[in-house]
Amino acid sequence: MIISTFSFSLMNSFVKYLSYYPTFEIVFFRTAGSLLLGTTYILIKGIPILGNSRRLLIFRALAGITAMSLFFMSLQYLPVGTAVSLRYLAPIYAAVFAIFLLNEKLKTIQWFLFLLAFSGVLVLKGFDQELNTTGLLLVLVASVFSGLVYVLIRKIGNSDHPLVIVNYFMFIGTVIGGVLSIKGWIQPKENDWLLLLSLGIFGFFGQVFMTKAFQIAKTNLVAPLKYIEVIFTILIGVTWFHDIYSIWSLMGILMIIAALVANVIIGKQ
Repeated sequence: MIISTFSFSLMNSFVKYLSYYPTFEIVFFRTAGSLLLGTTYILIKGIPILGNSRRLLIFRALAGITAMSLFFMSLQYLPVGTAVSLRYLAPIYAAVFAIFLLNEKLKTIQWFLFLLAFSGVLVLKGFDQELNTTGLLLVLVASVFSGLVYVLIRKIGNSDHPLVIVNYFMFIGTVIGGVLSIKGWIQPKENDWLLLLSLGIFGFFGQVFMTKAFQIAKTNLVAPLKYIEVIFTILIGVTWFHDIYSIWSLMGILMIIAALVANVIIGKQ
């Protein structure tokens, strides 16, 4: 999961930098690069490319594309660290979905911790007047779909190879991103080609290691570990984009992270 979060941190920072391109064009480059890498590896290793749990694989792909697109849109309005922090409310939704879809149990104190995390969002929005409402709504909806993704991966379990799960996501994302980006396509500048193509590389490693992590451990234990990405992206945002965080912003982010870390500790007991 640490390898995954670092890969995603770099990818998200590049997406933020490239936000003057249409969202679905970025989705296309992000998924097409990973699709090429994933398909090549699958064919070399002789892994059945169509998988076994095909209906779940399609649902996971559609939920993932929705979450990705909404999150990329939110980066046009929010500092990258703030957007990532808010997206990581996803473990809360994942834990709730897991109750109904996977019959996993939550302790009473975990519900309190989830309430603390949501309070962090209220602190962010209530006291940071510069926090864009459109960006906030986009990333909150994205986090719901991300939570659903986590549970669907857990539901698929070991019935399919991690790369097959990722490849379904990338194939459907490439098709949807490609079709929806045709009308507003902006020809990449010479220096942007490398960054656009790197999205697929970093995203590929991020997805593969995240998928593997969710396959081998409980959703409500693994999902909160993704908070490490918040630290990575805030540092990148401050040094690269010169993002400025108010005391209230940092307090809200800290509340979210603290709640998720505590959930990890309690969930292991």
